[in-house]
Amino acid sequence: MRYADTYIGGVGAFVPRTVVSVEKAVAKGWYPAEEAELHNLAGAVVAGDVPAPEMALHAARSALKRSGRAPADLDLLLYASTWHQGPDGWPPHSYLQRQLVGGDVLATEIRQGCNGMFLALELAAGHLAAVPDRRAALLVAADNYGTPLMDRWRMGPGYVGGDAASALVLTKETGFARLTSVCTTTVTEAEELHRGSEPLFPPGVTVGRKMSFAARNEQFRQQVMSKGEATAALFKIQRALMEVVERALDESGIKPADLTRVAFMNYSEEIVEQRCMTMLDLPMSRSTWDYGRTIGHCGASDQVLSLDHLLLTGQLGPGDHMLMLGTGPGVTVSSAVIKIVDNPPWV
Repeated sequence: MRYADTYIGGVGAFVPRTVVSVEKAVAKGWYPAEEAELHNLAGAVVAGDVPAPEMALHAARSALKRSGRAPADLDLLLYASTWHQGPDGWPPHSYLQRQLVGGDVLATEIRQGCNGMFLALELAAGHLAAVPDRRAALLVAADNYGTPLMDRWRMGPGYVGGDAASALVLTKETGFARLTSVCTTTVTEAEELHRGSEPLFPPGVTVGRKMSFAARNEQFRQQVMSKGEATAALFKIQRALMEVVERALDESGIKPADLTRVAFMNYSEEIVEQRCMTMLDLPMSRSTWDYGRTIGHCGASDQVLSLDHLLLTGQLGPGDHMLMLGTGPGVTVSSAVIKIVDNPPWV
């Protein structure tokens, strides 16, 4: 969808200082040496016992401070997550309500996997546009994968899990960047890709079953490949990526060559190049892979963390366009384009 007067007023990030290198992971037997050589990843940031909602609170406070806004200015809080946040049955956004924004702000959690922030952008932009008096929304994402049922080093094919949090303040008043378009579609034929052969009941976490997207992906391939459906579904995912990118660029009035930087998910060099940059006919130097390979795949935060990094290191400036692209279980495919209109005051 095209947006005319929707801006980003602040960006926040919480990236743990502890980085576990791939070399250490291989030496410890956590990460296969052949995977390390194939994917060319550098490491993952690890939060230890810092809870995801606490990381989210740090990122949210930073985004609000940078935006120059107070919690009372907010009309919506959206919390995106991909992994367990705390006690079962407890909503993590309530923690931010108590600690930061108060109970009058409409708040909810988005469980849309690794592209939860894209859905948050669409929902927040629509919510703000619906009523003239609404001014700003706070979008956060956070995950800590350091739990017994998750192996960050074997989480999925071509990536390792990193712990982090990110936040955006979306506003109808002028900010340092303008959100020009967000597009999402769903490839229903690939729904089983992230489910595999695992039963729907009882839920795996209730019986202590470890979670591995790598295993589920392999099950999907083995079960449906003989029918010829797997190849067709995977091809359709790539085609959907192309379609949402073309739509977002068209709604933004630009072409791939106009993109200054592209933030895909923090995957292997090969995946980022083949699924994303080759599709755009752009060199890897315009991707954010060099940064992403150092922190790991941080759930729904990858693209916002890259935006924060590019701003702080002076790699984005007024007039520049950035494309964000991601996928999530379902399978959902999303893209967004932002245009930098001014240098953020905190840079």
